[in-house]
Formats: sequence, C-alpha cells, structure tokens
Amino acid sequence: MSTYLHAGRPVLAWLSRVSLYISGVGLVAMTAAVGWQVFARYVLNDTPSWSEPLSLHLMSWFIMLGAAVGVRESVHLGLDFVRHGASVAVRRAMDLISLGLIVLFGLAMAWYSAVLAAGTWAATIPVLGWPGGVDFFPMIAGGLLISLFAAERFADVVAGEQTAAEITAQELA
Repeated sequence: MSTYLHAGRPVLAWLSRVSLYISGVGLVAMTAAVGWQVFARYVLNDTPSWSEPLSLHLMSWFIMLGAAVGVRESVHLGLDFVRHGASVAVRRAMDLISLGLIVLFGLAMAWYSAVLAAGTWAATIPVLGWPGGVDFFPMIAGGLLISLFAAERFADVVAGEQTAAEITAQELA
C-alpha cells in the first residue's frame, strides 16, 4: 500500500495546489465583482444586476475548494485536545473514525448536490442566463475533493505513514 500512497501523493498534492490557486483567483474575482458593483452603484448610479449572483457563485467555489484543501492539510476545525490526551491506539481509532466519516460526508454532499443540480437544471438563473444546476457544481467538486483528500489521510493512518499534512508542513519548511 505504501507504494501506491507514494505514487499518488504528487498527483493529490498537485490537485490540492491547483484547488488552492483556483480558490484564490475566485476570491480576487469576487472582490473585483463586488468592487465594480459598489463603484457602479455610487459613482455611475447604475447597479449591475449580474454582480451579486456571480459573486455568490464564485464564493461557493472558493469556499468549497478551500475546505477540501483544509481537509488535506489538516487545518480544519477539530477537538485535538481530546485526541492528544488519548493513547496511541485510541488516537489512531479516533483518526480512522473521523476520517471515515469525512469521506462519507464528502460523498454524500457530492451525491445529493448532483441530485439537486439535475433537479434544477431546467430552471435558469435569470440574470446570468445559466442553468440553475450550475449553482451546485462547487458542492459536487468540493464533496469529491473532500472525500479524496480524507481518503488519502485515512490510507496514511492505516499504513502508519506520515500524513499529507505533515509532508506539506515539511515541504513548506
């Protein structure tokens, strides 16, 4: 299993990095859209109708992609003080249960978001002219990435390897 982990890690690291960059570009684009909205409203006295729905869509993307990267790098919220006080065996069991639940959560989020996207595809977002189902794409992608990154960490714990978060910290140091 260790060979597969080491072979797949660069691909997952690249996917994580790309997700983070896309998230950053989305944040900048959303800020520009909101800035244009404020400028157009108060200076030009002509508020663009597209800026708010586009900003919300961009925000969904950078939140979901950022959350997935947070799962891979172990920077999400947690009750680590309970975990650190436990024995090694209990800590490992807690990690496996937690990561297994995160994998299931991500898959459920992706699945039910896909169901919602399919159900709202015929509707149109009036101002943007996009199918309504497009609003659920960030949650589908984010759920799949959350599951993938949590599964990577799960495999790390099972194999007794350093987690992706520890490797990322070493790469940054």
